Amino acid sequence: MDSTRLDPLERQLVHALQIDGRAHFSRVAAVLQVSDQTVARRYRKLHNSGAMRVLGLPDVSRFGQVEWLVRIQCSPDAAAGIAAALAWRDDTSWVSLTAGGTEIVCVTRSGPRSDRDSLLLQKLPRTPRVVGVTAHNILHAFSGGPTGWHGKANSLTPEQIRELDAGLGDPPKHRERLELFEGDSKLLATLALDGRAGYAKLAEVTGWSESTAKRRLESLRRARALFFDVEIDSALLGYETEMMLWLSVPPAALVAVGEALAGHHEVAFAAAITGSANLVAMVACRDADDFYHYLTTRIAGLDQVVAMETAPVIRSVKRAGSVPKSASAGSGPSRR
Repeated sequence: MDSTRLDPLERQLVHALQIDGRAHFSRVAAVLQVSDQTVARRYRKLHNSGAMRVLGLPDVSRFGQVEWLVRIQCSPDAAAGIAAALAWRDDTSWVSLTAGGTEIVCVTRSGPRSDRDSLLLQKLPRTPRVVGVTAHNILHAFSGGPTGWHGKANSLTPEQIRELDAGLGDPPKHRERLELFEGDSKLLATLALDGRAGYAKLAEVTGWSESTAKRRLESLRRARALFFDVEIDSALLGYETEMMLWLSVPPAALVAVGEALAGHHEVAFAAAITGSANLVAMVACRDADDFYHYLTTRIAGLDQVVAMETAPVIRSVKRAGSVPKSASAGSGPSRR
């Protein structure tokens, strides 16, 4: 596939699937005013080339799990191999090389408190090439995850967005912890590879009937314990420069600055974290000049920011969900 840019119809398709990752092609086609065959053809083009995947992802906090942002400093010759090994783990959801290839940043999750002592010990290769590790608990996400990112959700009109609404209703007022039933792990693992997997496939992997698989999927979705995301290389959307920002703000300003970042169209992800930097953001800009402008205007306008570190993302090894089993373990996943 020509990875220069998506055309307008493809951008609309990405936006539509970000709203409802399991929407029937006929429904999407009606909203976009094209034929069913056109939507199916464009989807297959993007999906089969590896340019786009629709993923069904759990809100891990609803199942008693905790997410960590881990920074791993290592020698440049070891970074790619360690990043690939981390990407193939089921408990990582994002792995990238930053800082000129001398640092790996990954998002990983741990289970109940009794399992957390082994978080890092079982995750990193035992090698002297790893020279430093810091782990930051993700306390609250201001943008990203279920909320999506403005950069891939800006191609439809408000009317089209309303027509594609998944009809889930208002989110529950109380985010109680949910229990994982037998078969749920296989259901979630399959959706993490392909959020549009058919009910026959979900029934096959879980051992349920198709109607049971459908009911459980919809139940998790309505509880906001499962959401659908479109994984796509930001370069296809015209954003060639990705940066991580590590920000320090006074505790009293944490919510205000986090919400301000969430309102920036450049910010794909922003969260409050533990550690010396208490806010992290992933920023996507059209080029280095665009990022400089963002830094010197939008970020500079946040008076509460007292310290900041920037790190360019040079390669995203894994963006979300699971690595497709067809990928080569030796070479690692491709940039999404």
